[in-house]
Amino acid sequence: MKHASDREGTTFGMWLFLCVEILFFGGLFLLYAAYLRRFPDSFHVAVSGQSIVFGTANTVIMLISSWAVAMALSGVHRGFRLQSRRYTFLAFGLGIIFMLNKVLEWQDKISSGIYPDSSLLQTKPDGEVLFYGLYYLMTGLHGIHVIIGSVLLLVAYVFLRAERINQNNYAFLENAGLYWHSLTLVWVFIFPLFYLIA
Repeated sequence: MKHASDREGTTFGMWLFLCVEILFFGGLFLLYAAYLRRFPDSFHVAVSGQSIVFGTANTVIMLISSWAVAMALSGVHRGFRLQSRRYTFLAFGLGIIFMLNKVLEWQDKISSGIYPDSSLLQTKPDGEVLFYGLYYLMTGLHGIHVIIGSVLLLVAYVFLRAERINQNNYAFLENAGLYWHSLTLVWVFIFPLFYLIA
């Protein structure tokens, strides 16, 4: 009975935390929408210069990693410890690949002179400057969250190996999974805003 109440308490706490996170990113999405309405032409030009390959790759990575987390939790529920460990580690690895892909994308942008306060960016219209400011801010904040989520998944993997997470005690993995799914949801909104809407 104690395990059930502990799990309910930690799950409720995680949902409260995720609500705050959604409000935080929601505010940034509203800010983007306001600037898009004010500078539609500049945003169109900026989006057309984005790499659809990087954006699409990271979208696929996040979606597959969320599926892996769901499979890991399903494995725990059914007592399939090996399956759960493998899928948790897969999700962790995909989180690392996501960040490596993001670093490559940022390096590509920086090498072409597009970064905050760069001399090239300062020659562009205000709308493009705002677009790239939001791009670095929102993808950067999301990236920090992905790093945190990846650490949580790695800890969950270690706990699975030590059998601290098992069929009767899986609240940590469940909450790490909820956090990870929220990151996927946020990215699903970020992707069209910075790579498709033009």
